[in-house]
Amino acid sequence: MSMTCLPPAGAAPRGLPSVSAAARPERPRARRVVLLAGLLALLGLTALLAGCASQYPQTTLDPHSTDFGPDIQNLFVLIFWPAVLVFVVVEGALLYTIVRYRQRPGHGRPRQIHGNTRLEIAWTIAPAVVLAFIAVPTVKTIFVTQANVAPGSVQIHVIGHQWWWEFQYPELGVVTANEFHVPAGQTVGFTETSADVIHSFWVPAMGGKRDVVPNHQNYLWFTPAQTGTFLGQCAEYCLDAHADMRLRMIVDTPQDFQAWVDRQKQNAQPQPDAQTNMDLLKKGEQLVTTGACVGCHTIQGTPANGKVGPNLTHVGSRQTIAAGILENNRDNIARWVRNPPAIKPGAKMPANLVSEDDARAVAEYLYSLK
Repeated sequence: MSMTCLPPAGAAPRGLPSVSAAARPERPRARRVVLLAGLLALLGLTALLAGCASQYPQTTLDPHSTDFGPDIQNLFVLIFWPAVLVFVVVEGALLYTIVRYRQRPGHGRPRQIHGNTRLEIAWTIAPAVVLAFIAVPTVKTIFVTQANVAPGSVQIHVIGHQWWWEFQYPELGVVTANEFHVPAGQTVGFTETSADVIHSFWVPAMGGKRDVVPNHQNYLWFTPAQTGTFLGQCAEYCLDAHADMRLRMIVDTPQDFQAWVDRQKQNAQPQPDAQTNMDLLKKGEQLVTTGACVGCHTIQGTPANGKVGPNLTHVGSRQTIAAGILENNRDNIARWVRNPPAIKPGAKMPANLVSEDDARAVAEYLYSLK
């Protein structure tokens, strides 16, 4: 009787190399790890490319002042590249450790190590050295940017209100709202306070921000490098309309700035244009100077002398209204006068103070105040 010998269970058939069960899944698992790493790298590259667009009107990374902004930018760059190096080294070591010492089928629990005194001392000292490297230029920049403003600078008092900005030029006799002008190449010093809650004055293209605090004065200064219009806004949450508490800084040539100051110092005087409806303008003037507007707003040269709302003496010359959220034109002024809370939730100016027709008349008059 013949007998056939069968190979033991788990043995490879004759003529084929023997492969252990523990070794078979090794290659597919490694491929998955490589695929996952490649996917993460692709996502990271996509995120980096998404930041390459140029339309960022409130970026801090493109300073347009000659002092404050570049000082902060240089400090940022100085810290950024060592931070990138630290990130690459630490994350690279982490990824290497994850891949190199990942769990494998058939492997037991790895040998447990209590610690390494030399390594622990090294990674305690290394952060201290990095922090010291960062601290020296940081403290130096703080002292530079906190120094007193240079003599002969343009002085502006900034007063934050819910939710608009008041700008007073005490040496020039000018008061405006939400938009202010400064000369290029001349240092501007700001004295800041608040009429209600904490706000924060910020023109990103010029430099750092400063909190605007009730019953307290903070100071800021910078020197605009070139002409143009630069956007800013409140950077401290101040309730309902915080996001719509915007501002514009217009940098003029010294000659244009002086011309602007001269115009702002004059009393309000309607300046009709080709589209002006004179009947509406006269009606609007009467409504504004004899109605409820006088209790809240100032229009220099008229009975309107209120201090609650923005100064409207030359409101028609501004680029925007409602603290920068609406283009300045007749239709938008009429909309705002008719129902401010519908445009800016939380606005302190009440709705329905005038009828639709009267709102158009008021808008005709206010738009003429150039």
